[in-house]
Amino acid sequence: MIKQNNQHSIKQELPAVLLFVGLIWLVFLLDRFLPLEQFGLIPRNGFHLVGIVTMPFLHGSLQHIMSNTVPLLVLLTLLAGSRANSRMIVLTIVLLGGALLWLFGRGAALHIGASGLVFGLAVFLIVSGLLERRLVPMLIAIFVTFMYGSSLLSGILPWQPGVSWDGHLFGGIAGAVAAFFLVRGKQANLGLKS
Repeated sequence: MIKQNNQHSIKQELPAVLLFVGLIWLVFLLDRFLPLEQFGLIPRNGFHLVGIVTMPFLHGSLQHIMSNTVPLLVLLTLLAGSRANSRMIVLTIVLLGGALLWLFGRGAALHIGASGLVFGLAVFLIVSGLLERRLVPMLIAIFVTFMYGSSLLSGILPWQPGVSWDGHLFGGIAGAVAAFFLVRGKQANLGLKS
């Protein structure tokens, strides 16, 4: 049996999940006193290029951060229980999704929030579960589709005022790309063809 380098457990990764979500809440609280939202992402604006990294930590309201907290906790916990390199997957979704949004998103809109990461994680878990063709990842893919499928579809509709539908779309694309390369990488390491 081949041992995976990324084997870990939810118990091992739960502190990192809670720390990450706690950091998002800390930034939200600091933003009540400091003008941190100015560090969000505005597509094709050089000053707001930093928003690729900062966007997931910035939220405009209590409702906004609450709507991202529960799915983040659920999806990051599911990812923590997988064989994937959780930190690399999160980093890939944040950087690739943010870069795509910066390059191709709506021009004058300020994008903030972790929903692009949420969409990326959901799509990652669905796509990797289907591509891996193993029981547990497929069950997780079904669960995530059941829980978040309608939100994934409605979240990318462009006529929603005040919603970063393009951030959701590019986060989802980044999640699919990460899943594709993760599964292909595993198959290559095992000498399998897709």
